[in-house]
Amino acid sequence: MKQITVWSLMLSVLLLLSYGCATKDYVKQQVNPLVDRISKLEERVSALEAKIGEKGASSAELEQVKKEAEEARSMAEEAKKCCTEGAAARAEAAAKRAEAAAAKAEKAFELQQKK
Repeated sequence: MKQITVWSLMLSVLLLLSYGCATKDYVKQQVNPLVDRISKLEERVSALEAKIGEKGASSAELEQVKKEAEEARSMAEEAKKCCTEGAAARAEAAAKRAEAAAAKAEKAFELQQKK
């Protein structure tokens, strides 16, 4: 009877730990849309900078294009920052949950062994 209890406890701990971890695939899945968006913004910045170089634009047009390029660059940087911070925060939270579950399971296992 004790062996069945121990095995069921170990199985439940294993299940808890397997669902609490952030895998590389999960993080990639969360980050890939942001990477695509950043790439598009970088392309837009490049196109705007090329437009500035090719065209002998008037002062007003040049200022408008520079402003758009700077906005696109800042949006790309902000998206990149959010991407890395968000993924890291989710992975860290998952790791903490897994550690807490492991500690709980270890305590329960120790209590079961003392009986």
